[in-house]
Amino acid sequence: MTTVSVPGFLSLTIAIVVFFVGTGLNRWIAPLRRWNIPEAVTGGLLAALVTLIAYRVFDMSISFDLAARDMLLLYFFTGIGLNAKLDDLLSGGKPLLVLLSLTLVFLVIQNLIAAGSVAVLGLPEGITVLLGSASLIGGHGTTIAWAPIIANQFDLQSAMEVGIASATLGLVVASLVGGPVAKLLIARYNLSGPTGSKPMVGLPKSTEGSDADDLSHISLLRTILVLNVAVLIGFTLDEIFEKLGIRLPLFVACLLVAIVLTNTIPRVLPQLNWPTRTRSLAVISDLSLNVFLAMSLMSMQLWTLGDLGPSLVLVLGIQTIAAVLYMLFVVFPAMGRNYEAAVISAGFSGISLGATPTAIANMTAVTKVHGAAPMAFIILPLVSAFFIDIANAFVIGFFLR
Repeated sequence: MTTVSVPGFLSLTIAIVVFFVGTGLNRWIAPLRRWNIPEAVTGGLLAALVTLIAYRVFDMSISFDLAARDMLLLYFFTGIGLNAKLDDLLSGGKPLLVLLSLTLVFLVIQNLIAAGSVAVLGLPEGITVLLGSASLIGGHGTTIAWAPIIANQFDLQSAMEVGIASATLGLVVASLVGGPVAKLLIARYNLSGPTGSKPMVGLPKSTEGSDADDLSHISLLRTILVLNVAVLIGFTLDEIFEKLGIRLPLFVACLLVAIVLTNTIPRVLPQLNWPTRTRSLAVISDLSLNVFLAMSLMSMQLWTLGDLGPSLVLVLGIQTIAAVLYMLFVVFPAMGRNYEAAVISAGFSGISLGATPTAIANMTAVTKVHGAAPMAFIILPLVSAFFIDIANAFVIGFFLR
């Protein structure tokens, strides 16, 4: 087996090419566009298939340096925080609690499905949470954190491989089902977004390339400066969290810092051109998200899925069906049966099966076509990237006991 390590700058460049390949495929293949599949997902999955062919046919394992991807993730979530106005957060109090409650309920359902499937199929003891919330709701990060503990407690040496493979397959499925779910709901209930709303992530399809906007090198540099300052403070806050024994993803600290800054500095210094809800911030957030997602998907080692076996793939298939039904018949009605609810339902695929960036990418693809959904972009990251990680840790611990 030949191992090829792609350096960081080349990895970033390839990710941009992968995104444009996905853009071309979405324009060429109408169903991809019609069902709101993000361009980065289309290109990223194709690139992952190429690396799979290289592995199977040419005995070549390709790995990418993902340092740039991690920085783009910080940019993206900091941008979400800069758009989070206090008035919106206050008005989103009830929807936030509803979505959090729905997610907590599904977290338990997901582990019960995994437990039942493990018992029926006679799979190894201890594998339950690796086919449930540890890998699906928790994603790769939670899997990597818990797999060694599970391996030691249940003498399950393949715990890391099973968990990573489950998280990878969940990420792929989440990228593909969110858009179609929203499309189905929007068409069935004749929904549309508000007109004239300022963008949260990306520019609407109808205005991309327009000259009548505030985009300039000045506005972009001003926005990048604000983002960098917020990220630097986020690093400091993350260090404080670690000293207090609180372990959260770094982007959560950056998100919280951005929320505080955007609700204080403009009030104290109103003369500043703060980037909240500006087109420059929307463009930078969209760029960061798309390249991040392209890098994440193209770097997936799909050959690890072959080690799962038919029974484990079957379990993940059941989890996918359960998640889609939950989005259609629980999340959408509970969130109000309106356009925002449809967008949140698309994002819930990322919460339940993939990762927060996948959720945001699905919502972005929908809102670019049908209109802005500011509430969805505020409450979903808070639930997915903050509250649910804490709850998931308790639930995983309970199931392991």
